[in-house]
Amino acid sequence: MTIEKVNIDTAAPDNPEASILLIYTGGTIGMAYDENREHLVPFNFSLIVEKVPELGNFRYLLSVINMDPPIDSSNVSLKEWYMLVQLIKENYAAYDGFVILHGTDTMAYSASALSYMLENLQKPVIFTGAQVPIGRTRTDARENLISALQIAAKKINGKSAVPEVCIYFHNLLIRGNRGKKVESRYFNAFKSENYPVLAKAGIKIDYTWHAIRPHAEAHFKVHEHLDDRVAILKLFPGITAATIKSILHIPDLRGVVMETFGAGNAPTWPWLLNLLQDAIDRGIYILNVSQCDEGRVDQGRYETSKYLLNMGVIGGADITTEAAITKMMFVLGLKLDKQKTKELLGSNLRGEISI
Repeated sequence: MTIEKVNIDTAAPDNPEASILLIYTGGTIGMAYDENREHLVPFNFSLIVEKVPELGNFRYLLSVINMDPPIDSSNVSLKEWYMLVQLIKENYAAYDGFVILHGTDTMAYSASALSYMLENLQKPVIFTGAQVPIGRTRTDARENLISALQIAAKKINGKSAVPEVCIYFHNLLIRGNRGKKVESRYFNAFKSENYPVLAKAGIKIDYTWHAIRPHAEAHFKVHEHLDDRVAILKLFPGITAATIKSILHIPDLRGVVMETFGAGNAPTWPWLLNLLQDAIDRGIYILNVSQCDEGRVDQGRYETSKYLLNMGVIGGADITTEAAITKMMFVLGLKLDKQKTKELLGSNLRGEISI
């Protein structure tokens, strides 16, 4: 893969309002028609002003990093997250904000991962994309891109207005580790069911100031190691011992995100409880999350979750599965002792759970 960085001529003044780094990784947003207007092909974002001439009205210094070839978001892995974090680390001092163009299918995973990897963030890192390619007439790409850039450039008393990792999509700015893709046919692709939106764009952009994380007082810190020895176990009526055992006995497994029913409930079958207890005894961390989009785990509220609490399963509160699995990778990657690891897995690190 090659990475090319170019400055975009937006007629920005010598003293621009803000400097923004636009990172194009791939996804639907980056497709445009070829010269014969017959086929959609990857678009060179260094020519973005041709597709979005409104950028010429901005008083921003805008630079673009193109990843070639573009990455289909279904193929995103830890390698791409490390690459994005490294790019932000290298350019952090030179820019006021960052906008990452990314495919929608795994955007919530990537935004969650970066929210943990970028500690004490004091500048916006905004993921956006599109349901319809930028090369088509009825596209949502232009509005998503323009608004994401405006939010990334927004300052209050000289400081970035939204100093956290976010997703901007279809008029809504949401916390990155609260987002979940819920729609594949319409423009409103993402929701934040358990936390207020950070901003809503209409005639103007209205910010929900109380919901936005404050500026960190500590220095910006980048984490560049995740532990991928994790798995997701989704419970369902009729699940067999063989199925659960096959997951809990994956070689070298260190952590499991277990999707349970309702408020964190699971069957009380003795064989299931024995398999879970055995996994915990072998040093595997189990994080309990709800299958309900608006659910919250409350272990011990019902008898069917009391057993999980007593054996040492960690309650995930109202965390999403996307934020939970990336949190598991992050915390395990810190290589801390057992007590501290359990404490961090159950704690609010980047606004991913409600206290």
